[in-house]
Amino acid sequence: MSSPESARPGAAATRSPQPPEEGTTEQRLSELRAAVEELPDPELPVVTLGDLGVVHAVRIGADGTPEVELTPTFLGCPAMEVIERAVRGVLAEAGHPAGRVRRVLVPAWSTERISERGRRRLAEHGIAPPGRPSGAGARPVTLELAPSCPHCGSPATRPLSPFGATRCQSIVLCTACRETFAQFRAG
Repeated sequence: MSSPESARPGAAATRSPQPPEEGTTEQRLSELRAAVEELPDPELPVVTLGDLGVVHAVRIGADGTPEVELTPTFLGCPAMEVIERAVRGVLAEAGHPAGRVRRVLVPAWSTERISERGRRRLAEHGIAPPGRPSGAGARPVTLELAPSCPHCGSPATRPLSPFGATRCQSIVLCTACRETFAQFRAG
């Protein structure tokens, strides 16, 4: 049974560090990345860091210390400090209390990084995920005039406020069912 302590982001840092596990470096990095990617986003706990695609890289630094690189969803995102603390907790729990967490701004995060599972979870919780471009490689820019309502599916929506509960959201009104919902904004 988990305690209230373990339910808080970053709570893993309060547990005793475990010695590094046996296995190949690739296996350990893969396990470390999986643990980091399963951390919930502090502002939108229905999605994980992996769902949002903010984990840029997990690698071993030149000095042998594990490093986790994160790309914020929004420049100036106030949740980054909480996220970094939680990632340091994962590193410490995995036996790497000196592990490093770095912010990477290039390449910039985009909504294309949100996984299908993340898009589904956002929609299930009343947040309109941004549209996903079709095709791979070079493609024309598509203009999506309005997101579909996550409550009734209607495309009859209009912007209500550019300011949502977090900096990366705006508020939209569905003119069909009259419900408001948050929309994840791009960059």
